[in-house]
Amino acid sequence: MNIPTKNFTIDHKSKLPLHVQVEELFRKLIKIEPFSKGALLPKEVDLANLWSVSRNTIRQATNKLEHEGLIVRKKGIGTRVAEKKSLVTGLDHWYSFTREMQEKGIEVINLLLKTEIETPGETVCNFFNVTPDKKLFKLSKLKGENSDEPIVYFESYFHPRIGISKEDDFNIPLYTMLQERYGVVVHQSRENISASNAGTVIGKKLKVPASFPILKRERFVYDINGKPVEYNIGYYRSDKFTYSIDITKSSEI
Repeated sequence: MNIPTKNFTIDHKSKLPLHVQVEELFRKLIKIEPFSKGALLPKEVDLANLWSVSRNTIRQATNKLEHEGLIVRKKGIGTRVAEKKSLVTGLDHWYSFTREMQEKGIEVINLLLKTEIETPGETVCNFFNVTPDKKLFKLSKLKGENSDEPIVYFESYFHPRIGISKEDDFNIPLYTMLQERYGVVVHQSRENISASNAGTVIGKKLKVPASFPILKRERFVYDINGKPVEYNIGYYRSDKFTYSIDITKSSEI
């Protein structure tokens, strides 16, 4: 068994129950190679002998990890670390990323939140029909499941008629804030989706190499009156995010 002995031992004199200690050891074990890369975990009987606990104690701990989706067991094969599933979004779910993830039971946090006033590029100016020298409010967000796992980096520009400022609360879902504070109800979006390399700047934010493949998504958001509200560009890590498209066949022949 390729299990390190340092920090992987059971304290039989501890008041902490054995199954809890075993569970903690498993949680550390599945994060190290070769197990984190898909290698089979040691057999229950071997771990029971190594840690001087019963097989029932081992099973109690693994049952919990399996229930949490951290490990998978296949009869006749063994137990291994479960593959981390990508976050999935659909083209019919173009609203707030935070709100969508909440509906999936996934809590994401802002790893970076920055507001500034700057002159945007030609694409944004054309969308908002403003002059090239017009300064607009810009919101940048880096989101992830925890501090070590960034998922996506967003940059948003807003039409100047809305009046967004840095005093607004950008920790709540964006479109909720726009509706409650400014009476702006987003209704429609047009999207351009492409694949590219992360590049140096985006790669550094997403903690991937410059050559790493990412999903780039441009979003043009309109209100219920068809007026432009937001230009948003998102850079998604391809190993952590999937865009899904549901297509229904037309009834016409």
